[in-house]
Amino acid sequence: MPDLTIITTGGTIDKVYFDQKSRFEIGSTQIDEILREAQVQIAYEIVSLMQKDSLDLADADRAIIRDAVAACNSTKILVTHGTDTMTDTAAVLNDIEGKTIVLTGALSPARFRSTDASFNVGMAIAALQSLSSGVYIVMNGEIFPAGTVTKNRELNRFERIG
Repeated sequence: MPDLTIITTGGTIDKVYFDQKSRFEIGSTQIDEILREAQVQIAYEIVSLMQKDSLDLADADRAIIRDAVAACNSTKILVTHGTDTMTDTAAVLNDIEGKTIVLTGALSPARFRSTDASFNVGMAIAALQSLSSGVYIVMNGEIFPAGTVTKNRELNRFERIG
């Protein structure tokens, strides 16, 4: 059994330019490339669950994500997710016991030269190895327990509530 299961759901981390009008669409997951470039040595498996922008996720999609996380044999699970509704999905996962679940994503696509994707994924993997069971969001160099964070869309960053 791998040390870590990575469930990919889409989001900005996997976006690519789609046409000359600078429109983005979700492409294939970049997580394996990120981990290969970083020479990650821990055993992991990647489960590509869906390729959606988080603004397009419905309650049914969150139920699919929850079912996949709950059914996962691993106790350490990384979920790559779009940042706009990451906190909503974290709330749906918050009652799963006995697992350490970290959600992360990117504010710019992993395929871009200047991106936070690699940093966020690396920090999420480190967090998974050191945190106790629970649900967390890892973004902007911080670890936030689920329910304690919001995305500040104006400043394009995650911040503690209150």
